[in-house]
Amino acid sequence: MQSEKLLYSLPQWRVTRWLADAGPGAPEDIRTALIAQLHGSLPVFATGAVNTVAVAAVIAIRQPTPLFVSWLVLEIAVCLSRLTVLIMALRAARAHRSTPTDLHLLLAVAWSASVGFGVFVSIASGDLVVAMLASLSAAAMVGGICFRNFSAPRLAGAMILLSLGPIIPGAALAGEPLLYIVYLQVPMYLAAMTAAAFRLNRMLITTMRAERENSHRAHHDALTGLLNRAGFVEALTTKLKASHREGTQFAVLFFDLDNFKPINDTFGHAAGDKVLKGVAERLHRALPLGSVIARMGGDEFVVLSDSPTAEQAFDTGHRIIAEVTMSYELADGICANVGASVGIAMSPDHGSEVEKLLAVADTALYEAKSGGKSRCCLASVKTNLAALRRLQRSGGTGIEAAA
Repeated sequence: MQSEKLLYSLPQWRVTRWLADAGPGAPEDIRTALIAQLHGSLPVFATGAVNTVAVAAVIAIRQPTPLFVSWLVLEIAVCLSRLTVLIMALRAARAHRSTPTDLHLLLAVAWSASVGFGVFVSIASGDLVVAMLASLSAAAMVGGICFRNFSAPRLAGAMILLSLGPIIPGAALAGEPLLYIVYLQVPMYLAAMTAAAFRLNRMLITTMRAERENSHRAHHDALTGLLNRAGFVEALTTKLKASHREGTQFAVLFFDLDNFKPINDTFGHAAGDKVLKGVAERLHRALPLGSVIARMGGDEFVVLSDSPTAEQAFDTGHRIIAEVTMSYELADGICANVGASVGIAMSPDHGSEVEKLLAVADTALYEAKSGGKSRCCLASVKTNLAALRRLQRSGGTGIEAAA
């Protein structure tokens, strides 16, 4: 879906915000995804545009009156405008620029109003062939409107009303008593299709919420709220691709807690969990907003830093040590102290693959611990060789070797 790949701007005008409203309680990321769905795809748009323009053209040929010719011109103008705005929005979304969402929504309403105008003049003309063509086309469009725009049910309801609602005044002007049945049919059909759009919208938002919650659980540590191993590997993979593309350098800082095991052994796992949560909170305070931080399991953590030099990576490592080694209050005035040892690997100097970087940083961590703990150690040639041997012994599954 486009919503997963492209970001379209949320509407800014009051009327378009109201039309595109997804309902109470929908989070911002879901609203953004729903706006992307409203843009649909060019082939879907082309199908509807060709249908309405073709019907308007056939009717204008059969009845070349100013009204029908005006409808054809209006259809062509609206469809060309919508196509232009769709292409502009697609290009802007790909370039991560603001998209003309407000204009897109207003043109969608204008298109449905044009369809409704065609239905009205066709039925009012008294030509049954023309009336049948216009009404069938509008009914077909209503189905598409409902199932294409239910991510914004108010918009779908407005478009359905504007497309089919004019059948009623058209039937009144036609003067054919049998057509008065539409006074009952059309309101029921409008109500049913609009209600369907709202039900589908609720189902879609519920599904999207569940998907996001499942994704969050799959990529985050339940205890600390930090990324877990899977989430960090995904973030590191994305970072490596961007680094390769832009020619930038970054650091992976792998660390664990010194003297953490005695806390678990002495005070129990609940106390240990409290320390781990405290570490996560302190890392968020010590590191820049948006930093990639993960708990890899047990008392092991890893940080992805944009540090372009080893000196800056060391500064980050020392900041982590200083923040983590402060005292932790467990319960009833009991305090505990832990330290942190940090291993640093720089990319691309020490590797340009997920497995190797994690293995090198992990090996540097153990080198730091063996040198006295609560210190930083930058990966070296010796570290790289040791990590490479571990990777070879593990059969190349560096993610597991890095644990």
